[in-house]
Amino acid sequence: MDVRRADARFPGGDPAAGIVSRHAFSFGPHYDPDNLRFGALIACNEERLAPGAGFDEHPHSHTEIVTWVVEGELTHRDTAGHETVVRAGDVQRLSSAAGVRHVERNDGPVPLTFVQMWLAPLTPGGDPAYEIVRGIADSTPYAVPEAGAMLHVRRLAAGERTAVPDGAYVYVHVVRGEVTLGGETLGAGDAARVTDAEDVEAVAVTPAEVLVWEMRAR
Repeated sequence: MDVRRADARFPGGDPAAGIVSRHAFSFGPHYDPDNLRFGALIACNEERLAPGAGFDEHPHSHTEIVTWVVEGELTHRDTAGHETVVRAGDVQRLSSAAGVRHVERNDGPVPLTFVQMWLAPLTPGGDPAYEIVRGIADSTPYAVPEAGAMLHVRRLAAGERTAVPDGAYVYVHVVRGEVTLGGETLGAGDAARVTDAEDVEAVAVTPAEVLVWEMRAR
């Protein structure tokens, strides 16, 4: 198990424009050849947008982009004709495939915080696709078959335990609260990368929200 702390993330964004980003993997000017990916996961970005701030239209390709809103509302528009507002508890996925452009903004009156995760597809190319699941239930897995991955969302009460899926690659990201995992205490923004996970358990120290990626060997 490889624990990565929130304060070790690469800073990014444009604070003067109301955009604060924290990157868990090598990203943009922060190139780290030893931190390019874990399993299918190639990015896990914590984004904070002030009211009125956002990312202007920009391209993506050959990437599965999954977004989890922590607080506030994210406005999404893309060149495939989708326009939605993503709220806390929703799972949004954009399959950029052979290429798509999109806009992400905080058009609401309060600050927006979201976690955006990028996964490499098993097979590049294809047609872009978009999906949003409103208010995903606790413990309901969300499959991303294009990347050989499954997202598990856990909302835990203090003292509650949850099994971490067995798998070749398991990535655990703490959205809020505090949990213990394999003898380590993880707080908000901390993450653990577990290789060949087997019989791993997470225990909530406080009420917590955790995102768990289960990924097959590639």
